[in-house]
Amino acid sequence: MTRPMAQNETVDAFLDAAERLLISVGYAGISARRLAEEAGANHGLIHYYFGSMEQLFLQVLERFTDRLIVRQQAMYAADAPFLEKWRAAMGYLDADFESGYQKVWLELQALAWNHPELRERVAHVHDQWRTALAEALTRAMGEYGLGAEQFPVEAIVTLVTTFNEGIILERLSGISKGHSELLAMIDRWLVRLEEAKADGRGKNYAGPLS
Repeated sequence: MTRPMAQNETVDAFLDAAERLLISVGYAGISARRLAEEAGANHGLIHYYFGSMEQLFLQVLERFTDRLIVRQQAMYAADAPFLEKWRAAMGYLDADFESGYQKVWLELQALAWNHPELRERVAHVHDQWRTALAEALTRAMGEYGLGAEQFPVEAIVTLVTTFNEGIILERLSGISKGHSELLAMIDRWLVRLEEAKADGRGKNYAGPLS
């Protein structure tokens, strides 16, 4: 005889099932019955535990994000040059594509386009990524001597998050043209900033982006 799942086990089963389905078929392909079958639970419990399918999907994104933000913060807090951290972060673009996180993230953004009541929580996820990046960039720009007037931190954070999401969106659509060239250009610029820091070149040195 199968033992009934406890409440927290049932919640986790629904979240795990929804995560798998968001990655494999997207939110538009998930019915309550299909989700319940994937979770091995009664579909009536979805409303009981989560209120709606949309709220369940948001919890999937938030749970997934929390795991990755811990990883990101630990990486940025490491005693290593920012160049190494940047390269690790760009490597995570590949890891998060493989894990399906990027698909979940964009699926929930698309869901929020037609559900304004979801936008605040989707925006909060975006803010978590911005905060982690802003803290790292603030330290790095100080080390590189990049003045805040010429290089406002919020502007740089927006530039990075925007091109990251552009890369993610295009990759999910099967497009990769120019991605490696863009990342290589930024990498060369950071190498020059590291060299300038090491040999004591003046404050506000930026160097060329080529």
